Amino acid sequence: MEFETSQSHNGSSSTRPGVRVGIRDVAALAGVAVGTVSNYLNHPDRVSDDKAQRIRYAIDSLGFVPSIAGRQLRLGVSQVIGYIAPDVSNPYFAEIAESVERRASERGVTVFLANSHRSREREDAYLEVFEQHRVQGLLVSSHLPIEDRLAQVRRRGTPSVIVGQRAESSEQPSVSLDDVSGGRQAMQHLLDVGCRRIAFVGGPLGIPQVADRLAGATEVVRTFGAATVEVIDMPDRTVRGGREVARALVARPEAFRPDGIFAVNDLLALGMMQVLVQAGIDVPRQTAIVGYDDNEFAEVSLIPLTSVRGRHERFGIAVVDALFDAIAGRSAADPHRMFQPDLVVRASTEGFGRG
Repeated sequence: MEFETSQSHNGSSSTRPGVRVGIRDVAALAGVAVGTVSNYLNHPDRVSDDKAQRIRYAIDSLGFVPSIAGRQLRLGVSQVIGYIAPDVSNPYFAEIAESVERRASERGVTVFLANSHRSREREDAYLEVFEQHRVQGLLVSSHLPIEDRLAQVRRRGTPSVIVGQRAESSEQPSVSLDDVSGGRQAMQHLLDVGCRRIAFVGGPLGIPQVADRLAGATEVVRTFGAATVEVIDMPDRTVRGGREVARALVARPEAFRPDGIFAVNDLLALGMMQVLVQAGIDVPRQTAIVGYDDNEFAEVSLIPLTSVRGRHERFGIAVVDALFDAIAGRSAADPHRMFQPDLVVRASTEGFGRG
């Protein structure tokens, strides 16, 4: 709630709702000049102990909240960076946001998080809002091509880093995961445990991360030669989407169901596993399942999920540091930092084919 200060007859302050307490109110109550309050807020070493004590009392009494708008206008930039995430309800993106916030705090800036809900319109709106507020820089995690739009923002003075998708331009920094390698590892594991009719579940297939995971998986199958991959395009990469796919698979005759499933993320995999188990299909003996991301639910699922881990302690550090390099105009030796994923084997694939 905002307040306006009024003076009572005995000199004490009172407030009424509706109007913001200003720096002049603080100066009046403290009995000092407005410039002295400004110095207290921005250059406290220039204010005597006596005046500082009176100003501090006035601020506490009035509930004064300093505005950074003036400082931002003077400097031309805020102490804030923006992070646009596609879906913060997905634990994977929530973990990235947490690591980004922790590193940004270490570097003295605040992160404003925006959830695009995988919408191009919301992405564009947040880009405009952050640019209007003159954030120091932008972190953008998108499943859609975004380099052209970020190039326009960069030309107007706001640098950015693409998170989770490798950029093409050397002028656009990015920090991503080697999803082709992740797809290879997931598919190779399913083949190694004995699966031969494998379903790749996820979409849309035009999303670079999804396409890369499929490319790695199909490359392994082509080399192996004695297995098949059925691609099931499920754009709803949630538990709900996984359930929908699994219900369709359960409705098939047993001979036409896949004996191995590679889901493009853990939420899809967990939704599928739930429906398959409820239908009496033994996971992993009849159907082995591999997810992707290794989110916090993968390990604690009733049947712990084998998954490709994309989380690294240094991911958030690398993202924020890359943005600070871009803000400072420093050119990195490799502007496209790429982390290698690791396969984490758990019960959803161990024991496939055993009686």
